[in-house]
Amino acid sequence: MNSIITTERTDAYCLSLLADERSAGTISKYRRDLTAFARWLDGRTVTKETAAGWKSHLSHRGYAPRTINSMLASLNSFCRFAGLPIKVKFLKIQRQIFRDSAKELTKAGRATITLKGKIRTILLPAKLCCKLMQYAKKQKIAAGEIFLTSSGKGISRRQVWYELKRLCKTARVEPTKVFPHNLRHLFATTFYRVCRDIVRLADVLGHSSIDTTHIYLMVSGAEQQRHLDRLGLVS
Repeated sequence: MNSIITTERTDAYCLSLLADERSAGTISKYRRDLTAFARWLDGRTVTKETAAGWKSHLSHRGYAPRTINSMLASLNSFCRFAGLPIKVKFLKIQRQIFRDSAKELTKAGRATITLKGKIRTILLPAKLCCKLMQYAKKQKIAAGEIFLTSSGKGISRRQVWYELKRLCKTARVEPTKVFPHNLRHLFATTFYRVCRDIVRLADVLGHSSIDTTHIYLMVSGAEQQRHLDRLGLVS
């Protein structure tokens, strides 16, 4: 079995992701990870040993565990597509999302999360804290994660993704346009409309560059046209 990563196989893999209705950002990310792995292989074949070697290489280079696992997910996905009997085990990471108790959340008005190798502090509005307290009390949750599955485990991003897709039919929204990240975009645009301060927004979102924040604020041509029409420049 030919297990050398070529440009042709990478292109075919990305086309399969497109057929699975993966977002453009996801496809680009998987291609980038696979290209990085192929560059590290330098012509060698994909084996359990080389895959494990890449995992060690990323660790020695100082990549954050979550980043490494994300890159390994791309590799495992490609191996399934290529029919290669290879699956690299992920690094164990302690969950840190919503680890605070409901009482602590209300007192502090904030939550600490770990995402993409970064630790971020998320500020919580007072009304949201009250709703979280009410929900936790109803569910009889005194400490630990607030949002749990029926088995008592913390919900994952994939489960949030599934629930959003499930609601699309009821809301009559095209499922291919709905992703958890949409909520972050909604917050960014709403926040900016209220404060009109891109520097403050970049700080809240945890962006190191305002250029990244600006991408969240790009509007459609139709919306730009409406703004121009309201200016009344032509009588």
